Amino acid sequence: MARDSVTAPPPGRALHPPPAVPAARRRDLARLAPVAAAYALVQLLLAVPGTGLGWDETVYVSQVARDAPAAFFSAPRARGISWLAAPVAAYTSSVLALRVHLALLSAAALLLALWVWRRLLPVPVLALAGLLFAGLWPTLTYGPQAMPNLWVAFAALTAVGCFLRAAAADRRDLRALAGAGAAVAFAALMRPADAFWLVLPLVCAALAVAGRRRPALPAVLAAGALAGWAPWLVEAELDHGGVPARLHRAAEIQGGIGWHPAFGDHLRALAGRTLCRPCDVPWDQPVTGLWWLALPLLTAGGLAAAYRTGLLRPVLAATAAGLSLAAPYLLMVGYAAPRFLLPAYALLALPAALCLARLLRAARGRPAVRGLLCLALAGHLALQLLLTAEVADRSRAARTAFAAVAAELHRRGVRPPCVVSGVEAVRVAYRAGCASRQVYGGHDGSISAAGLAALAARQPAAVLVAGGAAAPPWARGWRPYPLPGLPGERPWRAYLAPSARPAG
Repeated sequence: MARDSVTAPPPGRALHPPPAVPAARRRDLARLAPVAAAYALVQLLLAVPGTGLGWDETVYVSQVARDAPAAFFSAPRARGISWLAAPVAAYTSSVLALRVHLALLSAAALLLALWVWRRLLPVPVLALAGLLFAGLWPTLTYGPQAMPNLWVAFAALTAVGCFLRAAAADRRDLRALAGAGAAVAFAALMRPADAFWLVLPLVCAALAVAGRRRPALPAVLAAGALAGWAPWLVEAELDHGGVPARLHRAAEIQGGIGWHPAFGDHLRALAGRTLCRPCDVPWDQPVTGLWWLALPLLTAGGLAAAYRTGLLRPVLAATAAGLSLAAPYLLMVGYAAPRFLLPAYALLALPAALCLARLLRAARGRPAVRGLLCLALAGHLALQLLLTAEVADRSRAARTAFAAVAAELHRRGVRPPCVVSGVEAVRVAYRAGCASRQVYGGHDGSISAAGLAALAARQPAAVLVAGGAAAPPWARGWRPYPLPGLPGERPWRAYLAPSARPAG
């Protein structure tokens, strides 16, 4: 049976066909590399030029930035993405350089994750899965951004593939064993909670299926998770009053973890909303969510095709891990952000691609049906590109607005060393080279009102308010100045402390 066929290889060889000769490896690379290259190219053309750092991005990048004080690092966050950005952010404040760095890294990570699976599924199916996942607007948008969710997706795809190879009965694959542990550790560095939901089905499968045959496998998975969690756990003890206190505070910041089905929120967020909280907006662009509604059907079709072709084991493992990663965000978090489900999308792209490959093969003798399938896929990808461009345009407009606010504060005497509080203080402070401090009460509260007033007596300070809002009580005597606001919003005001004096 040809390797590239969607049908099953002979019994006993579904997971590990004979080692590929160099020519076969080059052929596989020639099929997978263009997907990664296209992913990088679209990012560089649509999502990179002129875009600014988002609020969460600014928090992460400021931890390792050369030219700005670190923003308050709240309980749910982990340091992994800051370390990934550090090789660029520590040496230059150029957002463009950071974007290019992450775009190229994400394309390489996509290729690596797909490459791990080439002994498990036909390479054309992997190429189609890579296209489906990389073509989503959240995947394109977050590829060049300093946000952790996409990196959990790449780690999850790699971890499940390495797990399946390491769990196989017919050979010892020590590199796959090490890869599974390393991928889990990387996921835990990026988002500790996501790593738990990734490891849970893998450990259960390892104990149930491969425990006697490969007793080291569950131990390696657990060791990888602990290694990735270690920085977060140590920081919890040193800065948050212990692990239980940090978990409790993290749940508070996320609005409480409990029974909060959010299927509708995630569906509405696919219209190009990077955050839907609260998600009480109308679903006025249903075409943007059609693929999301089709995904369960494609996944079920992929499982059925895998059963018929002898590929059920890897496809079932990917599906189980994807559903496990999606469950907390669909059922336990009461708001939506498309980036939350990126790890699930990466894994569910495999059964979806297998289903589409089978449909295309079944329609080989019916050009009209095959043409409709190709047209639907092309329309889906075109819509994702339009949404990517729309999100990038909003980011460019926000960058221009924050640059204007920072420049105005400089003219009014708020120059480093300085401090900014109030609305959007994190992004404004980063652009102005100031520290951002919020008074206790918000989820990023890092200072008391008295402490902030005392700090403002020693260095230039500003508190930003939106629209016609009044200054906080501790800044009522400060000088008000008008500021430009974000596009589509009312102008802001800055209340400047007496220590902020324009030059000259």
